[in-house]
Amino acid sequence: MVVPKAKAWASAAPGPGALGILAFEAAASMSRLVALHRSLSEPEVARLRSDTMRSQGVAYLVSTDQSLLLRLACAELLSDLDRSAAAVARFGSRCGDDSPLVRDFALVYAALKTGSADLDRFGLRLTGSRVQKKFAKMERFVRATAKLSEEMEALDELEAAERKMAQRWARFSGPLPLLKPEASPVICSDSFRLELRSSRQRVRRFKAESLWCRSFEKAARLMALSACALFARICLVFGPFVPGLPPVFISDRTRVRFAPVHKLRLSYPWPSSQGKYSSSGPIERRHAAAEDVVRVSNSCPIFGGGREANAKAETDWRKVLEASPDTVGAAGLALRYANVVVAAERLLRAEAAGLEEDAAAEREEIYEMLPAAMRSTVRAKLRDWWKDRGPLDRRLAEGWKEAVERILAWLGPMAHDTVQWQEERNMDRRRRFDTRPRALMIQTLHLSNREKTEAAIAEVLVGLSCACWYSELPRGPSSFRF
Repeated sequence: MVVPKAKAWASAAPGPGALGILAFEAAASMSRLVALHRSLSEPEVARLRSDTMRSQGVAYLVSTDQSLLLRLACAELLSDLDRSAAAVARFGSRCGDDSPLVRDFALVYAALKTGSADLDRFGLRLTGSRVQKKFAKMERFVRATAKLSEEMEALDELEAAERKMAQRWARFSGPLPLLKPEASPVICSDSFRLELRSSRQRVRRFKAESLWCRSFEKAARLMALSACALFARICLVFGPFVPGLPPVFISDRTRVRFAPVHKLRLSYPWPSSQGKYSSSGPIERRHAAAEDVVRVSNSCPIFGGGREANAKAETDWRKVLEASPDTVGAAGLALRYANVVVAAERLLRAEAAGLEEDAAAEREEIYEMLPAAMRSTVRAKLRDWWKDRGPLDRRLAEGWKEAVERILAWLGPMAHDTVQWQEERNMDRRRRFDTRPRALMIQTLHLSNREKTEAAIAEVLVGLSCACWYSELPRGPSSFRF
């Protein structure tokens, strides 16, 4: 019973029309779709509304306008979906499938965004169980392809070691010299040959299980259906509050349809997994004044977009995400300031633990990361403090530490989210198959007000300076550098 299964993958090779080496690109595209699916799940949408949009850092540095924050979140999710849809269209253009959903997906997706796509003629059923099965299948393919990538890299290393030892042996002419076993561990080791054979078998097995041997048609159709389902989900979650999204409704409880913008009948494309919990489900728009507040259960207040926002629908979502000139992102300082805040957190922990050497190293690191303007600002604040500092005692130092901790309590999470956001969009080979929900731009320092952000960071550094100065009184204030 086991032998036929082994033979099935023992000669696993991509057949005609199979993805082959392009399986890794397809898996990366699928991982982005799965990550979007998880970002739009009930718990993540509830967290966006109740935690992210109501956090002190976002409210102080970005905006308190809930309608604006929803529009920014929606624009980023749609931009990510647009990039995934472009990848699906590239794969679909290489298919011989007669289905226009795969062959002409770029046109289908463009019609989908305008609300004019007729999914019925493609035979698509975007009901809950079908959608969940599709994403679960993609996640299995991504895991198997990621494992295949790891095994192929390990096999390359083993084969490179084998070639290297073979070249060393080939240098000898005539009779081979007698070498001790430990002098040639690769050639003489049976365990190495066994490991090499096992590695090749694992590569063949994961090729059969992953996207390597799957056809372009199967991968493209799976991703195309998932992209349509994700667009329906985005329209359903953000449609009542973000202008420019076509309304979605269910036909005969089986099929999802998109309607032009003048139709307002909304429904839910797949059932909620949490029963009555519907914070991210369909929300009917109230026919009231634009100034009214629409309150959603288990979420923060959602403000109407206003008459101007409703009059002009957003169509180019990338323009919505453009940072204004007064933001940290427009100055190109988001990641640098995030690293400064993270280093300040480490300095505070090192100071609390009494690790003077680590604290000194962190101070030097922060000093090197600060832009010239910020250095001048911090020095000016320190000079003003030294002019009228009063008696410096432990109580004052503890007060500075408490003030720094209060600021870092809301500034720190935004700094960590900034680092995570940057890493997720500059993924290296090890992170390209990550399917976890990704950070949103509104959680980061990218859209935060530059003046407020720099003022908060300056207060943190001044407070740390004074606290560290007190702890270094026996050595004098000259040992601290700011």
